[in-house]
Amino acid sequence: MISIFRYGLLLSVWLIIAAHSAPSVVGFSAGHNQSLFIEDDGSLWVMGNNTYGKLGDGTYNNTNRPAKIVSSGVFGVAVGGGSFFRMSDGSLWAMGPNDYGQLGDGTFNSTNIPQKVVSGGIVAIAAEDFHTLLLKTNGSLWAMGYNGYGELGDGNTNNSDQPIQIVPGYVTKIAAGGLHSLFMKSDGSLWCMGFNGYGELGDGTFNDAVWPELIMASNVTAIAAGAAHSIFLKSDGSLWAMGWNDFGQLGDGTFSSTNRPEQIVESNVTAIACGASHSLFIKSDGSLWGMGYNADGELGDGTFNNANRPEQIVSSGVIAISGGSNHTLFLKSDGSLWGMGRNESGELGDGFTNGITLPEQIYPSPQPVLRISFPAVTNMQFAAACPLGGPYYLLVGTYLNQPLNQWTAVATNIINTRTNNIFSATLTNAVNASVSQQFYILQSQ
Repeated sequence: MISIFRYGLLLSVWLIIAAHSAPSVVGFSAGHNQSLFIEDDGSLWVMGNNTYGKLGDGTYNNTNRPAKIVSSGVFGVAVGGGSFFRMSDGSLWAMGPNDYGQLGDGTFNSTNIPQKVVSGGIVAIAAEDFHTLLLKTNGSLWAMGYNGYGELGDGNTNNSDQPIQIVPGYVTKIAAGGLHSLFMKSDGSLWCMGFNGYGELGDGTFNDAVWPELIMASNVTAIAAGAAHSIFLKSDGSLWAMGWNDFGQLGDGTFSSTNRPEQIVESNVTAIACGASHSLFIKSDGSLWGMGYNADGELGDGTFNNANRPEQIVSSGVIAISGGSNHTLFLKSDGSLWGMGRNESGELGDGFTNGITLPEQIYPSPQPVLRISFPAVTNMQFAAACPLGGPYYLLVGTYLNQPLNQWTAVATNIINTRTNNIFSATLTNAVNASVSQQFYILQSQ
């Protein structure tokens, strides 16, 4: 129930967030300060930092709201050092920085518009800061970009500005870490190469590897890599981890790194992802869990405290996850995309640039279906009961059906949260005198 006080007259009106239907999100990727996602019509949307042209919109301007750059036909997406997407014909397109050849276009030139890199046959992409992995339909593994620690796995430490074949076949899944790489074969074996200074290769040493090394012979079903740690899932639903653990990203209850795989969760894990220094997983009941670095709220638990054991973030309904450097995205079964964490470049796409410590729906933008509109006033106070628990934002618009991510945040003189989830704000000279204003309180779950 929203109560709006105006000139001593109490007005009450229900505010409802409508349940969304189409559109829905079918693919997404969280990068450093960028996010990309695919809508169910095959369109590609981007938001966040665009300093190096990673958003591919032809500019170098950041955006804190989703912007469409490809209208249809996109089937896969990944963002790391560069941004990549796969079209329905299997072609690979890339944009962004290219200092080490990570775009794979045969040059070291950056680009702020998508460039076709491979004409066809691509089924999966894994990207990190300076190197990129590609999986083709025939099961072959290809790599390009920085190779100073052997992360390309071709037996040397020479960079490559175009894709080179590393494994001829039988590869089924790929993951790119900060300076290391992981891949799985069809027999369930796990292989690693590259930097190993924290034990992220899991081979029992701290020696780098310029060739792929066999780490697990069988039963691996999913893999993920962070800045300097690795996690994988076995066929029994158990979660395993190795590597850097200064922030608790391995989730073993310590802050000690390890150079051998250790079991973190015994069973029921169905999907995994890594940010730079945090780790995420989904259980069979659709719950989302996280551990590790949380100084920007990327774990979504409402705090800025690191966690060295898994914490439940969302209780149900989560079907896919992606970890960025300092933010997290996840997809719910209704097709809605949610996010939390750092947002200084607009990577959460909510129209703001302030971070979020609790999950917030990003897309589709919730639509207000009931609104109050009234003329300009000089001073106004809002008080609202907010059942979702915050955080809260006061927004203003000029017509009812405007999507919330197109509304404007209202600067308030006083804005706070009281007991029982009461949001309050005091506005002074905040209302446009020339038009009727419509106010909305946006919450995160």
